[in-house]
Parts: sequence; structure tokens; C-alpha cells
Amino acid sequence: MMLMRTDPFREFDRIAQQFFGPAAGSGTDHHPAAMAMDAYRSGDEFLVHFDLPGIDPETIELDVERNVLSVRAERRSPAPEGAELIVAERPAGTFTRQLFLGETLDTERIDASYEAGVLTLRIPVAEQAKPRRIQITGGTRGDRRQLNS
Repeated sequence: MMLMRTDPFREFDRIAQQFFGPAAGSGTDHHPAAMAMDAYRSGDEFLVHFDLPGIDPETIELDVERNVLSVRAERRSPAPEGAELIVAERPAGTFTRQLFLGETLDTERIDASYEAGVLTLRIPVAEQAKPRRIQITGGTRGDRRQLNS
């Protein structure tokens, strides 16, 4: 497996937020909010997209330690201090996500970009993990055939 999500409580927070509203997944520094994610393999790279609308790119932090990728971002409330909030449905605070990256991914060459509220990570598949053809010689006739490994 190339990627595994780590925190099962983050999924619970997301579900609670759907049913009970933003207060259930408050997004404060004490209870970081989850960020929606899509991940897939396309050719020789693995792509991960995180929804982070309204995030200042300067607050986004990406760290890889061993094979754990950590993403952290912060959204500040646009309301000035002391303002009377009438509606506050957009979560503010710290958003975090951790992913286990499989050994087949090249964590040394991760490319990250942020555009239109989406953080995109491109992670190349490691050279040793790419499929390759191995030529086999056999028999006394010296016939050759190729097998996929």
C-alpha cells in the first residue's frame, strides 16, 4: 500500500461536523480540524489534494519524518477582535493531517503547490518500485522472452 491515513479520530471529527455543525469539530488549537483529501496514483507519481480554502500559504507547514507526512495549516477569522459574530460557520484555527507514505514513494522529491484553495502534493514513485521487464533466456535453443515483474 502506498498511503495510509493515520488518525481515526480525525475521521470521527469530520463526521461529527457533518451532523452537528462546525462546533463539533471546532478547529481551535486544542482540537485541530480535519482537512478533506483526495489521493491517487497517476503514472509514475502519487498525487494528494487537500482542501484548504482561505488559508494563507505562509501558514502551511509540510514535514516528512521517516515515512510520516504531516500537513499543518492555519486559518484566522477575518472578524476583528471584539466584533459581534452573527454567523460563524467557517472553521478557523489549526488544520492538521498525517499520512503514512509507503516505501514505494520517493519522499526526497515531494513537490508542493497551493492554488485556488487546494494544496497539491506530487510524490514520485521510487525508481526501485517501478515495474520493469526482465529478459529471460532459456532452453538450449537460446530462445528469449520477456516477463513483467
